[in-house]
Formats: sequence, C-alpha cells, structure tokens
Amino acid sequence: MPSTEPNTVEDTQLGLTDEEINLLRYHQAQAGGSSSSRAASRASSQGRLLLDSSSLAALSRHLDRLMHQIQQRIEYLSEQSSVVTMQQYDHAGNLVDNADAEIARFQNIMAQIDELELDFDRIAHIRDIVRDYRQRVENLERELENSSSSRREHHHSHRHSHSHRHEGGSSGRRHRH
Repeated sequence: MPSTEPNTVEDTQLGLTDEEINLLRYHQAQAGGSSSSRAASRASSQGRLLLDSSSLAALSRHLDRLMHQIQQRIEYLSEQSSVVTMQQYDHAGNLVDNADAEIARFQNIMAQIDELELDFDRIAHIRDIVRDYRQRVENLERELENSSSSRREHHHSHRHSHSHRHEGGSSGRRHRH
C-alpha cells in the first residue's frame, strides 16, 4: 500500500493559510463517525485531505455543527454585549438623571442660602435700627432721670418756700413752683 492514497489531496494545495490547514487537520481528525474516519484521520496526519464522499460528508457535517455552535456563541455574546451596553447606557442615564437631581437640589440649597442671607441682612438692618432706638430711649430715660432727679434736688432744696395744694378728686400731687 503506497503512503499516499490516490483519493487524497495535499491540504497545502487547497489554498488555505497555515492556521486554516491546522484547523482542517484537527477537525478532519475530530469528524470521525464512519469506517472511513480512520482513513481520514490517517490522511490528516499525513497532511492530506481524503476525497471520498462519506469522509467529506462527515467532515462537512462536523464543520456545519461547529459553525452553528460558533454562530450561537456569537449571537449570545452579541446579546450580552447589547445587555452590557444597555446597562451602561441606563447607568449613564441614571448618572445623568442623578446628576440633574443633585444639581437641582444644589440649586435649591443655594436659593435657600441666598434667601437666608437676604433675611440675615434684613434682620441685621432691623437689629441695628432697634439698637439705635434702644440707645436713644436709654439716653432719653437717663436724661429724664437726670432731669427728674435734678428737679427733685432743686425741689428739695426749695421745699419749704413752696406751698402744696391738694386738688379734689385727684390722688396725685401737683407741685407748683
């Protein structure tokens, strides 16, 4: 039996890259399933593709299943990619919404601070006016007290020279000078 079987072709003559040749050899050995699988495996190990219909059909079915699995995996990963993208989009949207809410809250706080500062200034102005009036009243009270006490001192020193008269129906005294 010759080392090269007549119904084979060298896999390097198929126009495949080195990577593709390696994949072909691997999957030709994996295809199995028929009595010719041993022959296909032997041909693969010799760097040849077995050209009988059952070996090629088995290899074709194997490659179809493999492509279907790869396609399913691609679809799954695409869905996962979409999910992740949507989650990130939602997260970013939530961040934007949260940022908008926080900005609105900040603006509300700043408006409250502005209003409180305005109230503070108004109250400080009122307080200053009240202090001024208080000072005036205290000064007037002191002046009255000093005036009253100087009159009493003046009155006490001239007490005997004045006459006191009681008016009817009045409980208070009136002093006349």
